[in-house]
Formats: sequence, structure tokens, C-alpha cells
Amino acid sequence: MVNLPIEYSDKPVTPFGGMSLMKRFLDQTKIKEHLGTLDLPTPGSNRGYDPSDIVLSFWLSIWTGASRYIHCDWLRYDKVLQSIFGWEQMPSQSTYSRFFGKFSQKRNTEVFPALQNWFFGQIKVDNITVDFDSTVITRYGEQEGSAKGYNPNKRGRNSHHPLMAFVGQTRMVANAWLRPGNTADSSSCKEFMQETFNHALKGKKIGLVRADSGFYTEELLSYLEQEKHNYIMAVRMYPNVKAEVWGLSDWIELARGIEIAEMMFSHEKGKLRRYIIVKKQVDIRPKSGGKMLFDDMPGYRYSCYVTNLELPLDQIWNVYNTRADCENRIKELKDDFGLESFCLKDFWATEASFRFIMVAYNLMSLFRHFALNHHNRATLKTLKSYCFALGAWKVNHANKQVLKISLPVKKRPWMDGIFSQIQNLSPPFNYSNA
Repeated sequence: MVNLPIEYSDKPVTPFGGMSLMKRFLDQTKIKEHLGTLDLPTPGSNRGYDPSDIVLSFWLSIWTGASRYIHCDWLRYDKVLQSIFGWEQMPSQSTYSRFFGKFSQKRNTEVFPALQNWFFGQIKVDNITVDFDSTVITRYGEQEGSAKGYNPNKRGRNSHHPLMAFVGQTRMVANAWLRPGNTADSSSCKEFMQETFNHALKGKKIGLVRADSGFYTEELLSYLEQEKHNYIMAVRMYPNVKAEVWGLSDWIELARGIEIAEMMFSHEKGKLRRYIIVKKQVDIRPKSGGKMLFDDMPGYRYSCYVTNLELPLDQIWNVYNTRADCENRIKELKDDFGLESFCLKDFWATEASFRFIMVAYNLMSLFRHFALNHHNRATLKTLKSYCFALGAWKVNHANKQVLKISLPVKKRPWMDGIFSQIQNLSPPFNYSNA
């Protein structure tokens, strides 16, 4: 085996020349200008970083692979990438910590719903489906708000228990709140829904609301009905619900091993509502979801949904099932965007970085839909190898600086096509599949 000899060079080179695509896309969205209108924390001296540049550099760190604050220091040595974005230098880990440390509950409530509302105002999509979900983020220190609660993956570990809202048509995050790990599933859900509808998605018509069983309370169902929102919500199988399901006899076979039924049911002092129940035979459908409810019927799993829609039973179930895409979004946020790792001592500082990560995710979703419309469901990990991880360097040509991107000849027309497509984009971005 022959090893190539090693030599070193101080020539500035970046492994992320393809990020010039993202820079031009951000210019078209004009998001930096909008960040300048928000109440972002300002530096303590005239030599401090522009707040909007701190946010943009934080997003850039995430897009290039950072999953915790210490990783953000990597890009401080990448002078070519800094030139692409027009910066002389990038913030350090301590700069990010100080910046996010200046966020409070009041500032988070003022900044992020307004930012999300502006963002969705740039997207031409209406009659939207909003999916509400929650997740668990395991913490390994003594961060504020981290506490022992329901944690299916790391039992007994401290965690945070955030709420999230997604727009189904665009596969984007509409809103997100961080909550302490010992928070009950339904805690603050009504307030979260109100902020999502009245602020983050203000001006958008809500066609359907879907939610998991953590949102199943009389208060939330009454709120959705009061606001005249159509909804399908998973039901928590309380004993009185189970008793009603046990008494059902009019099951309809949808497919081999799957039966469906409906019932009208109300909790004590609650409103009579329509419930859809799906029963799956385990030996025929071993991978089916749901819960085993009855000891004397161990071969069946059950799922239950409450709705105010009048669609046929199978359509209700099918419409709700597409909500499973939320789990894919959450998984990508955790795997590719560092959702579980950007954490600070202060709770509101952690929530600020958490909510900025959501905007970073939305921007990347917008990019892959409109700039890479034939590749619009690729994960960030795929996009990095697909078009961002390209070696590049600067040269002087005709008295001006030019970015040289290393790319095989056969791929250059493809790259030129993406640059051209970005150049022709301008808000509002029209979702043709909405």
C-alpha cells in the first residue's frame, strides 16, 4: 500500500461552497431585513455583532452540521464561507450564549410569533391543516426546566417536554414552545393553540386541526368548536371510553384484519361527540399501531379518534393517518438540526435557540421545495452531500473576487440551473400542492 505524501497549505478553502446557494436564497426571502425589525437583543458595545448576523450565523452553523454551541466555533476559521455571507468574522460560542441569555419569556412571546407570522405571510398557502404534537428532549445536566417526567427512551432522565405545531401542506413548523419535563401532556395546550392561530398563523384560513391524545381534553375540544375549527383528535382511552368501546357490535371490515366502528359519546358534563374506533388484529397486522385494551381480547389493538367532521369512517381514519408525518419532522429536527443538543442553563435562553432552530428548519424546507423542487423531501443530511458540501475558494479575476466551486463538468449545468431558479424567485412563494 502506497501512502500519498502529506503537505500543508494556508490557502483559504471551504468545504461548503454550495452554501452560496443558500446565501442567495436568503437574499431573495429578505429575512435578514425582517430580523432587523424585531426586538432582538443588542450588543453591549459598538464593536458587537449585528443581532441579525448572529441569528444568520447560528442558522449557518446548524445547516453545515453543528449540533451544539461548541461546534459553532468550527466556522470561525472558514474565511471563504464568511466571505460568501459578507462577514469579516463569525461569533464565538460565548457570543451565542450571551445573545440567547438575553431572551426572556416576554421577548420570546414578542419575537417568535411575529417572526413565524411574517414567514408564513411570504408563503401563498391557505385552508391549511395544522398538526399539534409534543415530544420529549432528554437533558444530561441541570438545565433550568429540565425535570423527571415521561421519558420513554431514557427513563428517569431529566427532560424538556415541548409543544409543536406543524403546517401539513408545507411540512413546516408553525409554532413551538419549550416546557419543563414534568409538565402534564395537556398543560398550556389551549394557550399554545391560541398563539398559533391568532399570531403565528394570523391571516391564514385553518381548514383542519389534528392532534395527538395529549391534547384530548374537554377544554380543548370546546375551544376548537367555539373557534369553528374542524378537527380530528386521538382519544386517550379512559375507563369510561373503554367501557363504551367494549359494548360496540356494529363493526365494519375495511380490510383483512382491520375493522372500524363509530359511537356517540360524552364524558360527564361534556358534549356528545362523534368517535371513530379502529380495531386491528395483531396476528394479521403485527406492525399495526394502537393499544390492547381488554385482557380477554389480547389479539386486538385499538385506536380511537374524536371528530366534528361528517366524513365516512374510513376517510376520517385515513385523513388522521397522514399526520404521522409529524414524527418524521421531529426526527429530522433531532437528527439533523441539533434540537436535543443546543441547550443553555437558562430556560428562556434554551427556548429562544429552540425556536430559532424551527425557523432554520422552515427556511431549509422552503429552499428544498422551491430551489430543488425535484428533491423537495430530502433531509438536511442528504442536501449537504447533494449540493452544499462542495469545495470552494476565492480568486481575484478582472479586479473582482470570484468564488471558484469544485464541481465536475457534467454537474455544472445542474448547479447553474439552481442558481438561475433562485434568482427568479420572489415572495409570495406559491405552494401549488396546497
